[in-house]
Amino acid sequence: MPTLAVVNFNIVCATLGGFITIFGLVSYLLKEKFYLSEALISLVAGLIFSPHATNFIKPLDYALGSEEALGTITLYFTRLVLGVQLVLAGVQLPSKYLKKEWRSLALLLGPGMTVMWLSTSLLVWALVPNISFLFALAVGASVTPTDPVLSNSIVKGKFADNYIPKELQKIIIAESGANDGLGYPFLFLPLYLIKYTGDHGLGQVGGASKAMGYWFGETWGYTILLSVVYGATIGWIAKELLHWAEERKYVDRESFLVFAITLALFIVGTVGMIGSDDVLACFIAGNVFTWDDWFRLETLDDSLQPTIDMLLNVAVFMWFGAVCPWSSFVHNNVIPIYRLIPLGILVLLLRRLPIVYLLHKRIPQIEEKHQALFVGFFGPIGVSAIFYLYVSLEFLRQIDVDGVEREDAARLGEVMTVVIWFLAICSIVVHGLSIPLGKLGFYLPRTISSAISSDPVEEPAAFHLRDRTVNGEQNLARTLHRSEQVPAPDGQHPRAMFRVGHSTIRNRDSRSGVAKQKISSPMDARLIGTAVGGDSDAQTRAQNHAGTPVSVGVPVGPVQRAIRFPDETSEVGDAERNG
Repeated sequence: MPTLAVVNFNIVCATLGGFITIFGLVSYLLKEKFYLSEALISLVAGLIFSPHATNFIKPLDYALGSEEALGTITLYFTRLVLGVQLVLAGVQLPSKYLKKEWRSLALLLGPGMTVMWLSTSLLVWALVPNISFLFALAVGASVTPTDPVLSNSIVKGKFADNYIPKELQKIIIAESGANDGLGYPFLFLPLYLIKYTGDHGLGQVGGASKAMGYWFGETWGYTILLSVVYGATIGWIAKELLHWAEERKYVDRESFLVFAITLALFIVGTVGMIGSDDVLACFIAGNVFTWDDWFRLETLDDSLQPTIDMLLNVAVFMWFGAVCPWSSFVHNNVIPIYRLIPLGILVLLLRRLPIVYLLHKRIPQIEEKHQALFVGFFGPIGVSAIFYLYVSLEFLRQIDVDGVEREDAARLGEVMTVVIWFLAICSIVVHGLSIPLGKLGFYLPRTISSAISSDPVEEPAAFHLRDRTVNGEQNLARTLHRSEQVPAPDGQHPRAMFRVGHSTIRNRDSRSGVAKQKISSPMDARLIGTAVGGDSDAQTRAQNHAGTPVSVGVPVGPVQRAIRFPDETSEVGDAERNG
């Protein structure tokens, strides 16, 4: 007799699959029209499905009722997401990027991270009552790294393409990838001092000297330096092996495309087993893996990596929405809500913006003041902060006296749980809504003004071509006048014009149906290759390595692919219509 099997596994599959399916149906509308990040949407969905609301997702049940086991699950989940994200972040960067831009990165990772750590710690120390400065330093260190997962929402998509220069996008990716792994020294300095000097060093021997020895030897030597060497070695070996296999035609396309993701899984597992910094190792490995730009260019048009990236992002932020201790923000013994809210606001405003603004003149990628304000404000707190929170809680549980967690360690764990979770939620919400609210504030007054305007005559909209504004009617009249004055040769059609990006392609041989276009960037090559349904990898590689323009024949006619998604470049559609 058929019976219902309403068990956790079935409920989770139905909930996760149903949400991603429905979200996918309107994903372009939400992300590219309303500029809402998938992180914010997934967080809200996780809250709705959590025990705080509909109770479809029951994290504590999956951990068999153990808070400690639930924390371990969250720690491993964040490790997995960060590992994959950081390998992909390293792969996205151009050839030898860390070597070429080491000065800019050194400023952001050295004085930049240090000031971010100290300023956040001072704010926590000032607003959280009855805590020592060492406690505040531990909290500040956990939220110092900028989150690579949330950073992707501002360096990808239509908003980034329209408003953020490419070089600025690259430096944001590089900084968010590198500073995630470099959070360990900032975190473990106060943790070691608390362990060996807190509560008069109860249950521990060695004092501050032993704490500093562990910090230099274990944190800097074993955790940071070893992870850099290991990541670089594995990345180089993986690059050479893939070259060798591809040259001999041993690897198929599917395995080739998924190689970076499997490399991330391997590094997370092996570095985790030796107890080093798997987050930093993944980023270094990804960058070395594409040191010659070969893999990046070969996968430039592939959508597998962004797809895996999206699935992981949606899943992890839904999990955050379900496991976040929402009620503890109001009911806790750490900080009252009237202090917690100002703390969140001040951290978002003062943690990063002042130091980036001061340093921007020395960073070539940040050319203007408004760019410095943008980079300074968009330093999100997210997955990496939760990762460091649970790394800290795991460390603090080891500080015990007679098998019981020491009182100051338990107190610090409670402080970190409330404050770090709240700061992460604040960042996800504020940074997720900043762009749509900013766009609304910009367009709403203009829309209202246009609606109540008394002028009934609507002027033709201007369009931009090669950075010059040309009125639509004037341009049409000019074109018609030219076509009347210059007759086409016998047997030839008038010369067609196609617009791709900010360039103009003329049809130089209308009889053969081929238009010649000089490609000035890999994006142009990919755009033209996509428009004709062909493969542009060889064109892109030739342009990128040789540094010279490449002439590409573009057949004028229908494309091979019937479906064109709205997030694909609109200029391709223009070329198709003109063809």
